[in-house]
Amino acid sequence: MALNSKITLARAKECIRIETEALRLTASSLGADFVKTAQAVENVITRRKKLIFSGVGKSADIARKICSTFNSTGVPSCFLDATQALHGDLGLCESGDLAILLSNSGQSEEILKLVPLLKRFRVDIVAFTSNPKSDLALNANYKLLYRVKKEACPLELAPTASTTAALALGDALAMVILESRDLSRDDFAKYHPAGNLGKILLLKVKDIMRTGKRLPIKRDTISVQEAIIAMTQAKSGCIALVSAKSKKLSGIFTDGDFRRGALSGSDFMKKHVSNFMTQNPKCVSENALVVDALRIFEIHRIDDLIAIDSLGRPTGIVDGQDLPKFKIV
Repeated sequence: MALNSKITLARAKECIRIETEALRLTASSLGADFVKTAQAVENVITRRKKLIFSGVGKSADIARKICSTFNSTGVPSCFLDATQALHGDLGLCESGDLAILLSNSGQSEEILKLVPLLKRFRVDIVAFTSNPKSDLALNANYKLLYRVKKEACPLELAPTASTTAALALGDALAMVILESRDLSRDDFAKYHPAGNLGKILLLKVKDIMRTGKRLPIKRDTISVQEAIIAMTQAKSGCIALVSAKSKKLSGIFTDGDFRRGALSGSDFMKKHVSNFMTQNPKCVSENALVVDALRIFEIHRIDDLIAIDSLGRPTGIVDGQDLPKFKIV
């Protein structure tokens, strides 16, 4: 049967509207239960224990994703298959762990069977459900509750709005914990060493900056003409200028500065470049992560960034035009 364009778009928009409403209701309903659960997770991390996630059906898929998110932020987590748990996999549980059990109804038979077994291992339980009156919620130590008026499925059968709300709530918990632990980009990079994300996170400024013949450096006492010649030879849009005594970065002179300086008179080429350079320019440590350099580019809307060593001496130039080649932007 051929799809009608108007009906197709209307149905798609309605689906997204229903799921958006579930997110709104879930966000507005967050309260003490969420805070207590976050504190329980924090305690697990402090005691160097782990999080155990479990669910069945689509809830298992959501559980695995949230488990993966916590692992990616350095919080030891694992997924426990509810069926296999009854046949030996409970061996991964130990006293002090925290089990986060996902069930939209809170009445999933396989999940309810886990509750008393986990308690025998002295594992506290978080009921992750939309039903606060369910057996799972009533027998848990903590609750993560999301609210869903209806599923986006026209048959009210396929989990849609409920899985969206559950995933968002799990992400919210993970991000709250990440922020409370002051996780840095360096920390995050350690858990993502592969793929494009890992490449971006692990790259340092010194890995991509222009050096050698492509790095024009001169004393800030040279003329504008000398600065332009050095920039041209290096095929660079800027030049790093240093103090004659300390060799530390004192300024940057760019193509833009050249154009603006030209308005000062026909003899400006003979004047000291220090009259037209940008003093104390934005710079970045050569050992900083590239993502930190990218933030400087985005905030200050500049085209070139000077990299410096620990003594404040220029060691390279990060040209904004180079970033796409490294698939950073």
